[in-house]
Amino acid sequence: MDKVLWSELLPYEFKSRQTDTPIVYLPLGLCEPHGQIAAFGLDTIKAEWLCEQAAKTVGGIVAPSLGYHIHEAGFHARWLEESVGQHNAHMTGMPPHVMLYFFLYQLRAFANSGFKCVIVISGHSGGNQIDYRRAASYFQEHTGVRVWIVSDPELVEGQFQGDHAGRYEISQLMYVRPELVDYTKLSLSTVPGAGGALAIGEDVMEASIELGERIMHACLDQVVTEVRAMKIAAELNSEIDSNAITYEAVEKMWQRIWSERLDWVTSKPWPEQQRVSPNSQWKPYEHAMLEIEQEGE
Repeated sequence: MDKVLWSELLPYEFKSRQTDTPIVYLPLGLCEPHGQIAAFGLDTIKAEWLCEQAAKTVGGIVAPSLGYHIHEAGFHARWLEESVGQHNAHMTGMPPHVMLYFFLYQLRAFANSGFKCVIVISGHSGGNQIDYRRAASYFQEHTGVRVWIVSDPELVEGQFQGDHAGRYEISQLMYVRPELVDYTKLSLSTVPGAGGALAIGEDVMEASIELGERIMHACLDQVVTEVRAMKIAAELNSEIDSNAITYEAVEKMWQRIWSERLDWVTSKPWPEQQRVSPNSQWKPYEHAMLEIEQEGE
């Protein structure tokens, strides 16, 4: 069986795969509610499937998944008020400045391990990926290591309509991990203490394994196309500095990103969004960098 997971490879296997295809994949996901019927880790699970299938098809190595993501902050706050309310969302959400800072050091680890290209597949979307791209652009500028960041709905834009825990997402999970979807638990949304509807999509009854298969393979086709192009580019790219990237270099990159914090997509609500209710548990996160914004006024 062809191993593709970094964590499972022996050194000689790692070197062989990396020499053939110097590309690393990072599955980027989250634990968040997808109704009473589906597993919390849907976002991570579909990202892992895409990365592993692409690596088996084209080559490369899949890094350990990151099951924490930007959530609660900014535009997420109003969505959570509407879809989760005062219930516990049981999320692995993190503030933007924590995740973006850590992401830079992840990229450093990839570059210092000898990879020339990084593929980041995010199963969590809605705008988070834009801030990751901002961080990646500075890293790429400094190092020459190419970084491609995409959320799965972006891969099939124009073919399928992404959603949260509805026809699109539940179909994905039904195809990849059918045992993690249980429609018999729909009734729990009205049971006191169970947590409510927990962000279930209105069209969830339209989900199917067949639709999930079409969505996931359409996503995979786009990833494979990009990876093949990046593989060719990596073979031609001789400008990447082979010297190890230091902490100091990463900190300089972070200073640039931090200086633009008021422009981060995840630091504030969308302009057209209704404000979060004053007594909502999500109100403190509506402006993720509130104190800093006030300092900049």
